[in-house]
Amino acid sequence: MSGDGSKKQFWKRNTAKVPGNIQHVYGAQHPPFDPLLHANLMKAGNKPPSATTPGKPKKATTFQEFESITSDAWDVGDDDDELLAMAAQNLNIEVVMETANKVIENHSKLQERRQQQIDEITEPDERDGQEAHEEEPDEEDEREEGAETTTDLSFSSEALPLSGNRLVKSHSEAPVGSPKEVGIEQAVLHRQQSLPHRPVIPLVARMADQNTSGTPAMSEREASRLDKFRQVLAGPNTDLEELRKLSWSGIPRQVRPITWKLLSGYLPANAERRESTLQRKRQEYFGFIEQYYDSRNDEHHQDTYRQIHIDIPRMSPESLVLQPKVTEIFERILFIWAIRHPASGYVQGINDLVTPFFVVYVFEYIEEEVENFNVSSLQEEVLRNIEADSFWCMSKLLDGIQDNYTFAQPGIQRKVKALEELVSRIDETVHCHMQQYEVEYLQFAFRWMNNLLMRELPLRCTIRLWDTYQAEPEGFSHFHLYVCAAFLVRWRKEILEEKDFQVRCFFCVMLCGP
Repeated sequence: MSGDGSKKQFWKRNTAKVPGNIQHVYGAQHPPFDPLLHANLMKAGNKPPSATTPGKPKKATTFQEFESITSDAWDVGDDDDELLAMAAQNLNIEVVMETANKVIENHSKLQERRQQQIDEITEPDERDGQEAHEEEPDEEDEREEGAETTTDLSFSSEALPLSGNRLVKSHSEAPVGSPKEVGIEQAVLHRQQSLPHRPVIPLVARMADQNTSGTPAMSEREASRLDKFRQVLAGPNTDLEELRKLSWSGIPRQVRPITWKLLSGYLPANAERRESTLQRKRQEYFGFIEQYYDSRNDEHHQDTYRQIHIDIPRMSPESLVLQPKVTEIFERILFIWAIRHPASGYVQGINDLVTPFFVVYVFEYIEEEVENFNVSSLQEEVLRNIEADSFWCMSKLLDGIQDNYTFAQPGIQRKVKALEELVSRIDETVHCHMQQYEVEYLQFAFRWMNNLLMRELPLRCTIRLWDTYQAEPEGFSHFHLYVCAAFLVRWRKEILEEKDFQVRCFFCVMLCGP
């Protein structure tokens, strides 16, 4: 987002209406360099400026343009995927299909040529093998031929020879042939190795800097991003604006706990004050436990505690929250928050907001997947620290959206109305379809606002989404509205295909989490 203090964020310009003038956001202000798009821009730069608006750059004025310039920030694939996705945005579907067919055709021809070359190589080997059975060579000739072949093969320890259609494990298994044949074989192998190679990596592993599971080997891009985060965090006073810009496109798992604590305002930017702040806030939280938690069975608080006790087993992931130790921690966090915030108290939906913080702070101490980890195996002091940090960070989040949970939940009512107005402006067809079949936005969007999409998305996606929410000054209260609108735009085709009551059902199950 622009650092100029005189420019407001595009969703803050008028709190009474849904804004329409779009400004750049973190991750889109300086998008990744795209050679294809860059070439188009260079060509366009040679054209004379338009006569209607001479000398003035075009501003993004629609949600569609905002969506197009920020779509790259959510790509979790490799750089090749990002370039292709960005380049394809301005392509006609016919052009895309024609180009794809040509690529497939060229690839097939290339594969046929390679197979022919391999067959030409293997045929002399087979003939040599038959001749060898008929006429045994002298031992001295064998040693000379073996030495000659070994010399030719030893120039590259990484390039392994091919035998037929299989990759030979070592040079000792390679077929013995003439230097000319070996040279052809190595040339074919060299061409194969020069082609772009993309290993097949599971989705969880590909989200190395955004997931909540193990720690796979990082790519160069991920290692570079991690270094940037560590440089920003290493200073005596962390530059929070720079940290927000880096965090908008996702936070590496290794630095996510400290980054979330800084962006939420739980920790100060000054590095020297952090340890004392952590000790003070943790002691303060457990002071609340000693003061209030024994009152959970009192007449005034027993209904609150009973509702919390009922809601926690309904949370996900079940393998985590149903562990007795985790259940106790969540009960204490939610009960203490409710006692300290009597204006709203405990409301269903707040319980889901504890999970992302708890999981992220557990990963500060473990490497394996949290769903399969026994939390009680952690030291008691570590669990106390995780519990206190989760409480304070959840409190910071709720301070910005507490009107979502006060009487009649006015915050959610306003956000749902704002979502309706926004959709009517960015996709009038979908909005009119809703009205035609009398579908109220409150029927499906209430839960989106109440749970911040926790019930609609897998946990790893929620944590990735919260990276961006944390990077936005008002991400949970304002930016979340645009994420919900993006969901409707993304599934507009399915929405328009449904009629009447089916539309209502569609929204109930369309995005339900696993």
